Amino acid sequence: MRGAVKVVSYLTWLTQLGLSVAVPLVGFILLGVWLRNSRGWGSWVVIAGILLGLLGGAGGLYNSLKTLNQMLKHDDVPPPKGFNHHD
Repeated sequence: MRGAVKVVSYLTWLTQLGLSVAVPLVGFILLGVWLRNSRGWGSWVVIAGILLGLLGGAGGLYNSLKTLNQMLKHDDVPPPKGFNHHD
């Protein structure tokens, strides 16, 4: 049962990694395109959206990898013994 919980937690982390990288990138690009089309701003706003999206995605990647590192360190610690399993 413990192995299944690990698999689910890693799949959850993988999903979070994808979202934390993709959402800022797509969101800032769409915001830049919307500002260019609706407000008549130049193409520079799309380029700024791309740059901000890349920075946000990089920050999300960094935070997700830091969380994975903490999860892996936590896996090295043996689980506590139950009440009936002491020597």
